[in-house]
Amino acid sequence: MDYQVIVIGGGPSGLMAAIAAAEQGVKTLLLDKGKKLGTKLAISGGGRCNVTNRLPEEEVIKHIPGNGRFLYSPFSVFNNYDIIDFFENLGVGLKEEDHGRMFPVSNKAKDVVNALLSRLDELKVEVRTNTPVKAVHYGEKSHQVLLSSGEKLSTQSIVLAVGGKAVPYTGSTGDGYAWAKKAGHTITELFPTEVPLLSDDPFIKNKTLQGLSLRDVGVSVLNHKNKKIVTHTMDMLFTHFGLSGPAILRCSQYVVKEFMKGHRPVIIEIDCLPEEKENVLLEKLQQELKEHSKKSFRNVVKGLVPERLIDYLLSILKIDHETKAANISNQMLRDFVLHLKHFKVNIHDSQPIEKAFVTGGGVSIKEIIPNTMQSKLMDRLYFCGEILDIHGYTGGYNITAAMVTGRVAGINAAFESMG
Repeated sequence: MDYQVIVIGGGPSGLMAAIAAAEQGVKTLLLDKGKKLGTKLAISGGGRCNVTNRLPEEEVIKHIPGNGRFLYSPFSVFNNYDIIDFFENLGVGLKEEDHGRMFPVSNKAKDVVNALLSRLDELKVEVRTNTPVKAVHYGEKSHQVLLSSGEKLSTQSIVLAVGGKAVPYTGSTGDGYAWAKKAGHTITELFPTEVPLLSDDPFIKNKTLQGLSLRDVGVSVLNHKNKKIVTHTMDMLFTHFGLSGPAILRCSQYVVKEFMKGHRPVIIEIDCLPEEKENVLLEKLQQELKEHSKKSFRNVVKGLVPERLIDYLLSILKIDHETKAANISNQMLRDFVLHLKHFKVNIHDSQPIEKAFVTGGGVSIKEIIPNTMQSKLMDRLYFCGEILDIHGYTGGYNITAAMVTGRVAGINAAFESMG
């Protein structure tokens, strides 16, 4: 027998799986087709590496709308707080930022990657980079991994940690789906999540608002019956192709799911002043127009939202910049408020899965044993990380899911290989 555990994929879940397996004292090999391990970790959190999230377990799972509930079981073995302890024990101090996001105190992703690599080293895990896998053959007593070089390796347990299809330059190009299918697994429909959205609306085409960011606005996705499916209140950005920024990324999977149901375009509705009730805002503005009747309407409403947005709204409503507050009818004011509270953008597509931060869909979780991450269909085959049909919002949630499932897969792959 060459190895007891072979882990394929050197991202967050694969690194955790290899470390966890080796800590049980079994002979472990980590394979990756790329030049370097941990490429996705190195770019996460804008190169600072958002290692995990400190929110309570319930909250973390809520932020993983794609099958997060599956994680209750793996979390009972190893959770987000354990990740924090794990890194601090490796000498990587972490600090908490907004919304519970945890970063290395040094602000350097490479400190996180290096700590994992030295741990692999300490545990004498054999690591082979630049080593693409051509095929995986499953057997009764052992499995075989066939490398592109022609070399055949045999192992008791296999952990597939090869990622999804998002951010392909980090090596996640969807290789693992075929190996999962070969073992009898179902791959649910793949789709981009945490992805910028495309619009053909004239104001986007004309770049009228390009580069404008709005702070803490309420962004909602409307279904084909004009009902809100989801709302996220965060920052967003108008771009040359459509919409981006945190609130848009969070809403994007719901837009893509509407496309998958055959509804196009999908409407994104922006509430520029989510703190203000519509009728209260209207009354407040009516009052201000009375008090400043000699001022131009534009000057009265100037501080409400960024000026570029005000100018755009005035142009839609055909209100001249010089129009005095006294000459604004109630109906004009109502329309203005309506646009501020219900600014609609038609979305006809999203950027492709390769431009997404996270893959939606993957190996069906119904076919995985939650507290061990073992396949229900094939002995001693384990899955972890983004190859699974689990996806979260950005903010340390996907990395948490990857590391937790990786740790659990590694421990159990090792136990099984000793049996």
